[in-house]
Amino acid sequence: MSLKRIMTAAIAMLAALALAGAASLIILTTFLHRTTESMGSAVEGVRLAEALQVDLLMLYRMSDSLLRIPSDSPRSAETIEASLRSHLAEARRNAWSPQEQALITEAERTISGYLLSRERVANQPPEQASRELIPRLESALAALDQLVTFNVNEARVTQARADRWDQLANIGGVSVAALMVLGGGALLWWMRRFVFRPLLDMSHAMRRFGAGRKRTRAPESGPAELRDMAHTFNEMANSLARQQEEQLTFLAGVAHDLRNPLSALKMSAALVTSGRPIPEERLQKTMALVRRQVARLDRMVGDLLDATRIEAGRFELSLEERDARELAAAVVELYQAGGSSHDLRLHLPEEPVLLSADATRVEQVLHNLVSNALKYSQTGSRVDVIVGREGNEAVLSVVDRGIGISNEELRTLFTPFRRTGRAREKAPGVGLGLSVARRIVEAHGGRIEVESRPGVGSTFRVRLPRAHPAAHPARPEDATPSPADTVH
Repeated sequence: MSLKRIMTAAIAMLAALALAGAASLIILTTFLHRTTESMGSAVEGVRLAEALQVDLLMLYRMSDSLLRIPSDSPRSAETIEASLRSHLAEARRNAWSPQEQALITEAERTISGYLLSRERVANQPPEQASRELIPRLESALAALDQLVTFNVNEARVTQARADRWDQLANIGGVSVAALMVLGGGALLWWMRRFVFRPLLDMSHAMRRFGAGRKRTRAPESGPAELRDMAHTFNEMANSLARQQEEQLTFLAGVAHDLRNPLSALKMSAALVTSGRPIPEERLQKTMALVRRQVARLDRMVGDLLDATRIEAGRFELSLEERDARELAAAVVELYQAGGSSHDLRLHLPEEPVLLSADATRVEQVLHNLVSNALKYSQTGSRVDVIVGREGNEAVLSVVDRGIGISNEELRTLFTPFRRTGRAREKAPGVGLGLSVARRIVEAHGGRIEVESRPGVGSTFRVRLPRAHPAAHPARPEDATPSPADTVH
């Protein structure tokens, strides 16, 4: 059920009813106009037929009384005959049906016969003239009576037809008005029940959610558009609830992870400031512990600051042309100098691998990947750092033989504040390192790829665009070296 479709259908129905009413009004007006013309023609036909009868009777009276009226008199025989012909011509023009035309033709014939007879008997005795004229006169009057009867009948038929159309028009008008009222009422009822009520429910849900009732959800009812709106609001509410839970979990994790180094620092400070003599070896171990915990705190705070800058859109890069081999070597040397208990190996190609990158940030990414590889691998296991080229990309790979990552955990591996269960048990942290690393790589126009099998190990590949790829075309020997290549 779509609000758009229903409103369109309702408006189309009401528009169709309005058009039907307008068309009916036009048709009715046209019919009434024609009816009026037909009745006017019938009345005119009756008037002309009666006028012809009057003229005929006047002519007969003049013949019967043997009156001799001068020809220039307004009521002379010649004037009456001219009036007869004029009235016949008007009746001919007024006739619109074949039946009326035939009746007028018959009337013309009988009137002409009467006039001819009247001329023949002009000099005969009155009695003889009357005997010859009366049949002719009666025949002409009968023809005119038929014409009058025909027009009267036509007027009655037209009046009856007009009455029927008037009744139909009344019924149609009332029906159209009733349908429009019922349609409008049904539309208002439907909108009140299925549109306004869901809108009010959604508004109330939003108010309750804004007032702090985070479990409030809008009912997904009504037309499709309103259901989509409610579904979108519910998804937003669920997302906000998840984010709030994640933030609380993050704060709890940060507090927990900060407590461990702070506890170690607190114990070290208490030992140093206790006032008792401390053996040199014990003091050096304590200071080494302090340095490790401070470095750990510095890294945690740095990840938090980087994540904050990225989310705020204030993350900037200082690009320069650097050799990826130098950056990878610096990171490996740092961990080797720190006395790593792992077999950390560096594999470099003979040719330079130039990057247009922020060296500090790229080293930060490698630090994170190498640190994770060392943390999540067994002591003494091998970790490879490989630099190579593939086409126009520089590939920096970190391969470990650690605990590995399952397919389900891979889907949320780069999500901020998310740490897999096995990783959380293996090493502490806040779950920002990989998220920040991916954002740094993407800011350089690159990407991070992961391949992993639980219990076998993981391979992280950082792909970055090379600087001036046209000046340094890729060659077959530039491909990523295998761990069997030169080891530094």
